[in-house]
Amino acid sequence: MSEDAHSPRSSATPNGPLSGIRVLDLTRVVMGPLCTQILADQGADVVVVEAAGGDTNRVMGPGPHDELSGIALNLLRNKRSVAMDLKTPEGSAALRELVRNADVVVTTMRPKAVAKLGLDYDTLAAIKPDLVYCQAQGYPLGSELANEPAYDDIIQAATGVSDIMERVFGMAALIPTIFADKVCGIVMAQAITAALLHHARTGEGQHIEVPMTQAMTAFMLAEHGSGAIAEPPTPAADAPAAGYPRIISPERRPHRTQDGLVHLFPYLPKHYTDLFAEAGMPDADVDPRYADQRATLQNSESLYRDVRKIGPTKTTAEWLAYCRAAGIPATRVTSIQDLVDELPLAQHPVVGSYRVIPQMSNFSRTPGGVRLPAPLIGEHTREVLEQMSVEGENRAN
Repeated sequence: MSEDAHSPRSSATPNGPLSGIRVLDLTRVVMGPLCTQILADQGADVVVVEAAGGDTNRVMGPGPHDELSGIALNLLRNKRSVAMDLKTPEGSAALRELVRNADVVVTTMRPKAVAKLGLDYDTLAAIKPDLVYCQAQGYPLGSELANEPAYDDIIQAATGVSDIMERVFGMAALIPTIFADKVCGIVMAQAITAALLHHARTGEGQHIEVPMTQAMTAFMLAEHGSGAIAEPPTPAADAPAAGYPRIISPERRPHRTQDGLVHLFPYLPKHYTDLFAEAGMPDADVDPRYADQRATLQNSESLYRDVRKIGPTKTTAEWLAYCRAAGIPATRVTSIQDLVDELPLAQHPVVGSYRVIPQMSNFSRTPGGVRLPAPLIGEHTREVLEQMSVEGENRAN
C-alpha cells in the first residue's frame, strides 16, 4: 500500500440524495468511473482503489498534471483515492476491511480476474451480507465470451452500431465518442440506485450484472428493432425490417443557412406546413407527405431534402427566430469547443483553474455538486484506512 504523497483534501459535508452511502470503486478507464462519478456527484462517498501507478484515465489525453488529465479532473471529482496492491496479503486484507464498511462495490474487471483476487460477489457477500455489488463486463456471465476483453470499440461493433453507420454513410464505422462505455456507465449507476432502494425497503443486498452487449443491445433496439420485432417481421417498403428509417436516413443532418449551420426539425405535420409556407413553397398546405404523423415519418427522407433546400433562404438567426415563434424545434449547431467555453471555472488546489462539466441531473432538495476536487494517486490512503479502523472498532463495541 502506498502512503499519502501529501496532506489529503477533506470534503465538505455531502449534500446529495446518496449522502451516507459509501461506494468502493474497483473500476478503471471511463465506463465504471463515469458510473461512480454520477454516484459521487449525488452525494455518495466514493473510495477509488488504484494501483500505485494510478488508473488509465489519469493519462488519457493532455492535462495540467502528470496524474490528472483533462478527463480525470472531472471523472475523479468527489472521490477519495486509496492506492494499494490487491495481489499482496496486506492489500487483500485492507480491501476486505473497506468492504465491511461499504454499501456498494463496483467492478469492471473480467470475471477470471475478479475470482482470482477473491473479489467475486459470493466472497464479498460473506464479509458484508447486505452488500450491493455491481459487476460489469463485455459479455454475460456464464457465456463462452464472458472473459473476452471488451472495450468501447468492440462493443459498438458487436451491438449494431457499426452496421447502422454503414447503412447511413456507406462505410462501417464507429460513433466518434466512447458511446458504449458511457451508456453502460449510466446503466450501472441506475441499477445501483435501484438496488439501494430495494436495500432501503428490505435490508437485502444483491448482485447486479451489467453485460455491455446486453445493455447496448437493449439501447440500440429501442427504436432500431422497428419492424423486425414482430414475428413475422413487418418491414417498411424497400427497406430491411430492422432499423428505424427516419433515424438512419443520410438526409438527417444539420442544414446550411446563409451564414452558418442550423438544425431544423419539423416533427408534426403543422410544422412542415408552416415551414414550407414561410419559404414560399407551392402547395405547402396540401402536400400528402405530411397529411398526418404517420405520413411524415414514412416520407422523412424526401421531407429532409426539401428542408435542406430552403435552409439557404435565411440566416441562422432568422431561422431560429422564426422557428421559436412558430413552435418548430430548431437549434444553432454548437461545437465541442463552444460547450467547453460555456463551462464554469473552478479552482483545483494542485493544478489551478479548470472547467467543471455539469452533473447529469439536478435535485431541488439535495443538489449535490462538486465538493471534492479530483485526487492525486493514493491521496487519501491513510485517511480512509484510519477511518475504516475506527469504524471497525465501533462495530466491535
